[in-house]
Amino acid sequence: MRRMSSKLPPYLPFEWIVALRFLREGRLQTLFIIVGVAIGVGVIVFMSALLSGLQGNFIRRVLSAQAHIQLLPPQQVTRALRAATALEQPGAIVQPPLQKLKSIDQWQAVAAQARSTPGVVVVSPLASGSALLLRGNASRAISVNGIEPELYYRIVDLQDKLVRGQGQINATDILIGLDLAHDLGVAVGDKLRLTTASGGGSNGNSNGNSAATPASVSTLSIAGIFDLGNKGANLRSTFVTLHTAQSLLGLPGGVTSLDVTVADVYAAERIAQLIAASTGVEADSWIKSSAQFFSAVSAQTTANTAIRFFVGLSVAFGIASVLVVVVVQKSREIGILRAMGISQAQILRVFLLQGGLLGLGGSLAGSAIGALALGLWQRYARNADGTPLFPLVFDPRLFAAALLLATLTGLIAAFAPALRAARLDPVVAIRA
Repeated sequence: MRRMSSKLPPYLPFEWIVALRFLREGRLQTLFIIVGVAIGVGVIVFMSALLSGLQGNFIRRVLSAQAHIQLLPPQQVTRALRAATALEQPGAIVQPPLQKLKSIDQWQAVAAQARSTPGVVVVSPLASGSALLLRGNASRAISVNGIEPELYYRIVDLQDKLVRGQGQINATDILIGLDLAHDLGVAVGDKLRLTTASGGGSNGNSNGNSAATPASVSTLSIAGIFDLGNKGANLRSTFVTLHTAQSLLGLPGGVTSLDVTVADVYAAERIAQLIAASTGVEADSWIKSSAQFFSAVSAQTTANTAIRFFVGLSVAFGIASVLVVVVVQKSREIGILRAMGISQAQILRVFLLQGGLLGLGGSLAGSAIGALALGLWQRYARNADGTPLFPLVFDPRLFAAALLLATLTGLIAAFAPALRAARLDPVVAIRA
């Protein structure tokens, strides 16, 4: 036993001395399995960070131009006064009513209730409707969005998307898209006329049955030109102050929707249901309104999980196969140790330690390989303008999880060979 513990610290427990001795004697096997584990962990780290960065980039691009949840007034429905009996002829055909532009009833109270919901970050009122933009003989149908800039810019950072001008607007200002500005041939400081169709609004009552308002016309100055990265949105979307939109759309003091952002974008649907249940308004989350996009994001997450599982499985089988060979090779030594009074539990711990050490060593090397690959990707994978394809976040939790996963995998993979070694009959093992 002195020889077995040579060149190893004498203060180590017996199981550690034997485990390290076995690993050192099979240097080639140990090296191969550590390299195999390192490659597996490197793939897990690299693919996890890459897919997380790609997924986060998609989420940012889609949700940077819209709210996570939109609160809307309930839709109007038409009900028959009584159902026709089996002996009666069917009565008049009941058709759904035209959904008029109307305000959320008591929207300030609804906004306060939404702000108090756990997970909600910002609630911003929005008065939105259709209008006609006039410039000389040219006219364009647009969507007018009345906002409170200090709140709305925390949901959609229009100031970051401005290509000319400024985002701070007053009652006589308007922000328009880049493609609309090119189409009309206008620049910052030019005047535009906005008009709403006759009968386009209501007085903001919840039932929406008020008298139609006449056409409203306003002359506004272009304060800024933005680029949302979408031609359709740049051609149609415009932004004015909330009060200006309320006057144009015939919604004095009212709003057509409340935009909400949440801390966890994947919890948006759950939070939307909570708000709808507590306020009675219709709550549409981005998960529901962008169902296909959410399905694609979920598919990416599933693919990432599958990659981790199969790579981890291959690592486990590699460690287990090496330790099985070690048990066969070291049968005589194990028999001698058992004959000297070493317990089955100690033999079991020897091989579990080997599996854990192989997993830990491979995971340390694999984390370094993954970090190096991520650094190379960040440096050389570029867009045409030289900017990175998408930002990668070196999350310490990812590396810690990889270390823990690989070490646990090594322990689990070593259990069967360790159990076999512990159950060896000393007499049979020595004679082998």
